[in-house]
Order: sequence, then structure tokens, then C-alpha cells
Amino acid sequence: MAKAPHGNNQPPPVIIVKKIIAEGHGGHHGGAWKVAYADFVTAMMAFFLLMWLLGATTEKQRKGLADYFAPTLVTVKAGAAGSNGLFGGESIVDQDSYPHRAAQTGTRSLTIPVDATGGTQVGSGEKGRLKNKAEMAEADRKAFEKVKRELKQKLQSSLELRKLARNVRIVPTHDGVRIDLVDNADYSMFALGTTALAPEASKLMALIAETVKDLPNTIMIRGHTDSVAYGRRETMNNWMLSSGRAEATRRRLAVAGVGERRFERIEGVADREPMVAQDPYDPRNRRVAITLLYQETAGFGGRRMASTDSDAPGRADVPRPGAEHLNGERSDAH
Repeated sequence: MAKAPHGNNQPPPVIIVKKIIAEGHGGHHGGAWKVAYADFVTAMMAFFLLMWLLGATTEKQRKGLADYFAPTLVTVKAGAAGSNGLFGGESIVDQDSYPHRAAQTGTRSLTIPVDATGGTQVGSGEKGRLKNKAEMAEADRKAFEKVKRELKQKLQSSLELRKLARNVRIVPTHDGVRIDLVDNADYSMFALGTTALAPEASKLMALIAETVKDLPNTIMIRGHTDSVAYGRRETMNNWMLSSGRAEATRRRLAVAGVGERRFERIEGVADREPMVAQDPYDPRNRRVAITLLYQETAGFGGRRMASTDSDAPGRADVPRPGAEHLNGERSDAH
């Protein structure tokens, strides 16, 4: 307490010192809650990502994702017996890095059948799916040359079919070999305007079927017409006619012994691929193309194979349906 001034009877003033001690408030301003909140946000992000994947993917895609993250049996077994050794469960003398002793790892019994007799050229046997494509193409070319020779010999040896030899064209293509059965001014393979085979044409197709039925190659059949339009297009048109003639050809080959699984594609293209590009009304544009495909022609269904010898610029000037022939439309002369 301070002393009173000299000569003054008043008590000295009282001085009070107030000390304010700030509290820590650690529960509110600390950093622990931030870590917990970050974990919560991360978990929510993962949850919503999972929900999005479930809604945006198909069952097949979800199974692929699950299989990607699931450990495979080979991985599990490779991490079992012998995998913690110097060579990781493999043998230093193995050609394919597989061990000889079952105590080392279990992957050999899983990936190689007990009765397997294969070698280093896997899939290169006569029926192997990994057989060299160049060898397969060479075998196909030899088979196609044989078909060409046999067809010519059979046509020349038949008095009835010898006159049709000029209506048969055998043309190599990038997809195989094509056998064209072509009309001309003196002969038509089908009755005019119909899908009914002429008797000689039916025998000719039976001869072709006898020649190719034992080959492994698949077959494509494509029908063609000229540009002469039908009078009543709502009941019949060149698209229907060309498709019908292709199907009639397939049925005749099947009856003559060609297996049903051999047919790769049956289609009609109307007058869109003329053989004689300068004259779309030429009777030689009416034809059926039977193509023996190379064995390694994979995914052929997605490609378009032209059945003409003219190039694209040559075919571009051909009049499309709607162009009439001289005196106008006709209803049955195809």
C-alpha cells in the first residue's frame, strides 16, 4: 500500500493490478479436427465416385474393374511356396522360367496342362489359331489355283456346260478369289426378272460346289444387276432382285454339299458395282459373285469388298437408280 503524502490526512489511493490470462481454446483452434475433416471429405469423395461408377458403367465393365483390383489365383500361388527364394520361385535352368520341382511354386500346374505336348511354336500347328498368316495365305493361294484349274477342266470336259465357260470369270482379290457367273446378251443365269435359276446355271453351281466344298475357306456371295429399273418399285426393285439371286445361289450351293457354316455373307448390291462402268445397262453387269475368302481375313464383316475390276473413279459416273434405259422402265427384263 502506498504511503499518504506528508501533511495530508487522506488515505493513499489503492492501486489494483488486473492480470488477464488468455485461455488456450485448444479444442476449437487446434489442428486435430482438420485431419479428421480431411479424412471425412476423402471418404465422401470416394463414396460419390463409387456411386458414379455404378451408375455410368455396364455390368461387364464393372466386372472388369472388379477383376482388375482382385488378386488373381496365379498371383496368390506365385507368392506361396518357393517365391521368397533367390530366384523368386523360378529355376535357373528352365527354358520357359518354370521350375521343375513342385515345392518351388504352384504356377506350372495351373498354366500348363499335365498332358501337354506343345513346344516353342505355340499355336503353329495345322489347326493352330496363331499359325503364321503368311503360311496360311500361301496355302490358300495354292488351293485357289487348284480350284481354278479344276473348274476349267470340268467345264471343258462337260459338253453341256462347255458353252458356259465364257460366262465364268475367276478373279484374285485382296480378300481371296472371286468366281463371277456373268450374264451376256445370249444367256442369263436366271430367268429374266426373277430369282429362278436356269437349268444350265443350276448344274454349273453344283459343279462349283463340288469343287470348293472340301476347302476350309468361308464364302461370300454377292448379287448384282444392271441399272434397268422396275416399273413398280414398291413391289420389286433391283435391291430385292440382287439379294434374292444371292440367296438362291447360296441355297443351290448348300444343296450341292457346301456346309451351312461356310457362308460368311449373303448380300445384294443392285447396280452399285457395275462390271462395265461405261454402260450400266450392259447385260454383263448382271452377275453373281462367289468369293472364297482367305482364312486369315479376320473381322471381314466390318469391311466392304468391291466385286468389280473397275476402280472407284470409274464407278463414280454410273447413273444411280432412277436413270431409265432409252425407252423408259421395264418390269421384268433383268
